Amino acid sequence: MRNKRKPGAAGVTGTALTSALLLTSALLLAGCASAGGGAPQKKPAPSQPAPAANTVLTVLTNRVDLIENGVLQRYADTFEAKHPGTDVEFEGLTNYASEIMARLSTRSMGDALLLPNNLTNEDLVNYFEPLSDGMFRHIRFADFKAYRGVRYGISTGASTEGLVYNKAAFRKAGITALPETLDEFYEACAKLKQAGIIPVYVNYGAQWPLSSWGENLVGFMTGNPNYLNQMTQSDQPWQVDNTWGQAIGILRTLINKGYTEKDLITNNWELSKSEVASGHAGMYFIGNWVINQVIEAGAKSEDIGFIPFPYDNKRGKRYAQLSPDYFLGVSKFSEHKQLAEAWVDFFVNESGYVNDSGFLPVDETKTSSMPQIRQFEAYTPIYIERRPPSDDFLNISAKVQITFWTGDEIQKWAVAKDLKTAFQTYNELWKQARHEVLGLNAMSK
Repeated sequence: MRNKRKPGAAGVTGTALTSALLLTSALLLAGCASAGGGAPQKKPAPSQPAPAANTVLTVLTNRVDLIENGVLQRYADTFEAKHPGTDVEFEGLTNYASEIMARLSTRSMGDALLLPNNLTNEDLVNYFEPLSDGMFRHIRFADFKAYRGVRYGISTGASTEGLVYNKAAFRKAGITALPETLDEFYEACAKLKQAGIIPVYVNYGAQWPLSSWGENLVGFMTGNPNYLNQMTQSDQPWQVDNTWGQAIGILRTLINKGYTEKDLITNNWELSKSEVASGHAGMYFIGNWVINQVIEAGAKSEDIGFIPFPYDNKRGKRYAQLSPDYFLGVSKFSEHKQLAEAWVDFFVNESGYVNDSGFLPVDETKTSSMPQIRQFEAYTPIYIERRPPSDDFLNISAKVQITFWTGDEIQKWAVAKDLKTAFQTYNELWKQARHEVLGLNAMSK
């Protein structure tokens, strides 16, 4: 049942679909690469839609929290006033990255929705409507979700990741200097634990936040925005002594030393925000978008800080990967495509979502006024704009049945008995899939 104010399920990330369902969906999507295709066509500038009375516009979103607190309804009210006769309804998917793949396979996509990260750009034409070029003036990541020069999604916000921390918790633990090296980070964790404070909330049970410690962290550590795509050049991309091993090693150290939440099984995403807000937990390593959510959970803005993550023991230069948040697009199967595109344009450029959610602007002509962002940028990090995943990378991943950006594999590696053995299992699967997808000789190295 759809409702404008209530989510489809509780929390921001609920129980994920089973692996079998995810893999079936991925195979269905891969098999549809040539279905309903044809050369995509660019769209002219949209004319003002004139919806019929009582037109229901269904929007799929991952922001269940914004459905619950009425923020999305506030946006809807403004949009409905601009488009009389329109009724915007929201469906909140609690584990969007997993659930949306199944929704695509059944074409139950609503009218406007966030584009799945694991869908190849070649497949966009089969599920999404082209967006007008005029929407992309001064917009970051404009071609991130494009195929043959046609754009199918526009970023809803830009973000980078770092340590979101509670200053009061740091004071209570006697931390007088912010950590600038990995060893200093571990020392801060030890002091927080000794003071009875959860040092770092990694949200193991929620799963999806774990991508911060894997796919995203390797981009920070290398300063290479194309690092994941270059994995297609190797038969054994996962090694304990390369960047992947170093990144997962940090997460494993935190878990092994008891520097994370004790309950690793339960999805405590919503709880974690109040824990950091109250100072019962000291830190997240996550995107700047969470800052406003922590403040809404009860923290004073002046008590929340944001600094670059000290991923090694070198001082000075720090890379900070600049990433797009989810891209918003129009379902190819919508019966209200013009109106859905009007919603997309309104949501990104007029609704106030970027500021309300603590994102960096996607419009290159604008700057953030958040004090936490100014604190972060005082460290003069080197921003690296993330590249879109290549079709080769996504196709190999699909064949290996790895769902990047869901936290699924990170969850396994974080607690694996032996990381080297776990990596080797994935390397063997990756090699076989890589050779099949790229048409390489099976005996080549």
